[in-house]
Formats: sequence, structure tokens, C-alpha cells
Amino acid sequence: MKTIGIVTGGGDAPGLNAVIRAAVKTAVNEYGLRVVGIEDSFEGLLAETRVRELRPSDVRGLLPRGGTILGTRNRGRFVVRQEEGRAEKSEEIYREALDNLARLRIDALVVVGGEGTLGIAAEFDRRGMPVVGVPKTIDNDLAATELTFGFMTALDTATEALDRLHTTAESHDRVMILEVMGRHTGWIALHSGVSGGADVILIPEIPFSMERVAQKVRDRAACDAQFSIIVAAEGAKEIEGQHHYQDVGDSRGAARLGGIGHHVAQELMERTGKEARCVVLGHLQRGGSPNAFDRMLATNFGSSAVRSLAGGERGVMVSLQAANIRTVPLAEATANLKTVSPESQLVRTARDVGVSFGAPDEERFHHGEGCDQ
Repeated sequence: MKTIGIVTGGGDAPGLNAVIRAAVKTAVNEYGLRVVGIEDSFEGLLAETRVRELRPSDVRGLLPRGGTILGTRNRGRFVVRQEEGRAEKSEEIYREALDNLARLRIDALVVVGGEGTLGIAAEFDRRGMPVVGVPKTIDNDLAATELTFGFMTALDTATEALDRLHTTAESHDRVMILEVMGRHTGWIALHSGVSGGADVILIPEIPFSMERVAQKVRDRAACDAQFSIIVAAEGAKEIEGQHHYQDVGDSRGAARLGGIGHHVAQELMERTGKEARCVVLGHLQRGGSPNAFDRMLATNFGSSAVRSLAGGERGVMVSLQAANIRTVPLAEATANLKTVSPESQLVRTARDVGVSFGAPDEERFHHGEGCDQ
């Protein structure tokens, strides 16, 4: 192995550049390898390839920088297609990319991404290109690692937003709803809700009753707390209800989740008579400089990925397990999402301090709740 390529895919996350920096410095300084950055995710391997050599001098100053210097794009050309009821992979696309990798003399890949990107990486590995994956998602929903980089920074951003919403909510006697990312899992909503003192947390794993949420607002008003703070993951939904989607889809025509916060605001105004406002945090959660923890974790992941390739490993993902970096098979890494257990310690703690999840059977968690709580 003389040359490795680096790919960043999926949504951007704080810490991507830190991974690139660590991978380049480790590859060049420790193993004498050449590093090629592939631009715009796997799309950079098609047609007129978009690549550039990366030296340690090229990654100087990247540690605190958000986003990715390589860009990230997904047009869906590498994913499984459904044709006449059959699942078909884009074989010609993979052949073109592999031919270009051979022409560029790239011997192995470090692929930084979430579930979808790492699924594509596994296809490259099955076709003979050695791959080591690095887990990246602000949603923290990859089951094979305790934490993904970007999550802690997104959590800081959401918590700061809740802190700011508290002052305006209290000043105007309003219900303020913060909608955060989390299509399938509620990690950001749960952690920021507990850290930011939310009164109600709505997550995909616990379907909620709108009437139960409204009752929480009424109970607070009866105890002379004329404002309430609610944090909702974009994938949260009512019992037997539907997910809420934005009016426009993405570049591939797929609808985007979003709108649950505005729905909750409208319903609460009708049910409680309280003024309610929604703030959608959106891509602010992805942007900006990574915090100290994400810089450290991303650096650890990037260096460990190169070390794994140099040691002969392939078809694996680096992961954080009990404060150590270990490798797990890519197939295992992408097999399941890590979801919030309704019986988890943090959910229990949130309920202990009076947080409602809008569950219809929530009375069993709050015995004798009074105004002193």
C-alpha cells in the first residue's frame, strides 16, 4: 500500500476537517504514505475525477475549522435502486469508480460518513478496494460506536439555543418550541432537553399524546409558571399520527422531515390559549467549529483509521468503546441504528426531575407531582 484516498460523505458535521488532518499527518509522517483527497464524496470518482494530493502542509490549521475541505455531495448514484420489484446496485457506476481508483493508483480508502456513506464504502470493499470507515453523524445513531464526532458540538448548539429561549419565553409568558435534528432517533433532543431544562421532550422513540403535552403546559400555568420550553426531534410523531414533512424535497425528490415544531405550536395555542412560538434550529447544528471533545474524537478516529489500514485491516469501521478505539466490521456498523430506549437511565432521570415526554401513560412516572416540582 503506497497511496490512500480520503472520502467525506453525507451531511457535514463539526470535526470532519479534524479527521482529514489526523489521517493525512499519520499517513505521511508515520507510514510514509501518499494521500489523495477525493472531492464531493464518491461523486469525485466519476467522469472527470476531482482529486487532490494532501500533504501535512495542506491540512495545517484545519483542527478548529468546521465543514470539510473536500466537500460532500450525494446524488444517489451509488445506492441501491429498485427496478421492477428487484433491488439492483449501480454496477456500472461502481466499475467506473474502481477503474478511476486504479488509474489514480489509490490502493485503499478512508471513508468518513454515516450509515448511508458507510454502506457505499462496504460495497467498494466487497469489490476489492480495501476500506476503513470513520463514523460521522451529529445524530449519534450508529450502534457500533458509543459516540460519533459532531454530536457533542450539535448538543452544545441546541443547549445554548434552549438557554436563550428560556429568557424570551419567561419574558412573554410563551410556550417556546425548539425543533432539532433527529429523523429516527432522539439523542440530540433528549440530551439538550435535559441539559437545557426543557419541560417537554418529544422524540421518535416515544410517540406522544398532544393532549398530554397540553396538560403539562396547563399544570405549569396552574403552578404560576406561565411559560414552558419544549424540544422536539424532527422525527417525533403523535400516537397513531404521521410524520411531518417540509413542503420541498431534497435533490433526489425525497421528502424531508420537518414541521413537527410548528404543528405542536399551533395545537398548543388552540388547546391551552397560550401563545406559542417555534424555532427550527436546522443546519445551525451542523455548522461552525467543533468543540474540544469532537476535535479530540475526530483526531483519534482519523489517526486510528490509517493505523488500521497500515496494519492490514479492511472492511471495518473505527469505533469508540469504553474510552478505547476499536474496529468493527462495516456490515455490523451499518446493520442497526442506535435508538433511545424509553427505559434508559437518562429518560428515567428526565422524568424524575419533572420532564414530560407526552406519553399517555406518563401518570405512572409522576406520583404526587406538585408545584414544588
